[in-house]
Amino acid sequence: MTRIDLTGLEVRPAQVWGGVRLVPLVRAVPVEGLRLHREVYEGRGDGGSVDLGDRTTYTSYVPHGFVADWSGDGAEAAAYGTRLGGGPPTVPVRRHHRLAKRRRGDGRAEKRLRFLPLHLALEGYLALHFGGPSVIWEEWSQQAVRRGLSPRAEAAYAGWSVPGLAEALRIFEIHPGQCGLMLYVADSLAAAFVVPHPDDYRVLHPTLIEDLYGDLVHQYAFYGAPVPEFRARIRDTGHIRTLADLRAAARAQERSWAESHGTLMARDLLETPYAFERVYRMDSYDLHRLLPPFRRTGEEQHIGELITDHKGRTLYLKTFRLSENQIRRGHLLRRLADCDWHLGRTAEALGTTYAELVRRVEGAGFSSLLNWHVVAQRIRETQEG
Repeated sequence: MTRIDLTGLEVRPAQVWGGVRLVPLVRAVPVEGLRLHREVYEGRGDGGSVDLGDRTTYTSYVPHGFVADWSGDGAEAAAYGTRLGGGPPTVPVRRHHRLAKRRRGDGRAEKRLRFLPLHLALEGYLALHFGGPSVIWEEWSQQAVRRGLSPRAEAAYAGWSVPGLAEALRIFEIHPGQCGLMLYVADSLAAAFVVPHPDDYRVLHPTLIEDLYGDLVHQYAFYGAPVPEFRARIRDTGHIRTLADLRAAARAQERSWAESHGTLMARDLLETPYAFERVYRMDSYDLHRLLPPFRRTGEEQHIGELITDHKGRTLYLKTFRLSENQIRRGHLLRRLADCDWHLGRTAEALGTTYAELVRRVEGAGFSSLLNWHVVAQRIRETQEG
């Protein structure tokens, strides 16, 4: 499995607010064997620290967790509500044990898994070749050898700080049977969200305002112009003479629109081959996180997490749109690792010079990993040669 399979989900007409376009995804047949609930933590000023083992921690803004329940009874098992605003100016940190942890302590605990939505995906991106150089070449500093890429950090915006998003989500009309949506900002896909059951979606829809979004999404929302609303137009060509003809023409318009907004606009997300890493197995369901190929082709690339059934169909999905700088960092780390972190061989593989590769490493924010005395000497040698 290398691609996201949205079999069973249908597209419904979008709703527009300014530069935000929300495209509903509806299931004709809801998934009954898996349910998602929300576990609320503190208010939107809180952070979370997760122990990953190996003396490594992941720290981020963590307003809530999701609880996957595959017991089959569909009973409610999570806390609801939240606390916003107020409080002291300090930022409290809630400590979590693992990003995904089996729930124990009650009769249904063996069928429940708590995980931190989006943070599984973000931690996977931050951990990309986190250990640093696999071979101790002279060009790498002692920090790179001893600590790898630690500390590694990426910036993101909470949904309530993305212009127009809060209003769009507030006035959004939830369709019957809706189990997800595609979120576009300036008609560029910002995120995808899918859950197994419509009742889950109605509860979890407000959590989109607390999700994390990349700086590219924030820029598009801040500087982008309002996007046009969809208007279905049926031309009178003389072939529409009965209500059945009119109904057929209307359905053709719906199919055309669904193909445009549900397939063509999300083509990069759906056609990209991902690297899937299984995080947890839940009987016949699997929780994965995914990484894109980090190709420098200008296409959209997302990281994310999803739950699939035994046929590979997506029951839960949450994605995070990477910026061009984040794609560049992932691409650079991949090529360095492929060449055993040898700068000369990596430069050859990228079709560039040693000095240009050093500039790229510095531009990606990894300059502290370099032994600049040795690097400067190598640059002089290559220029003289």
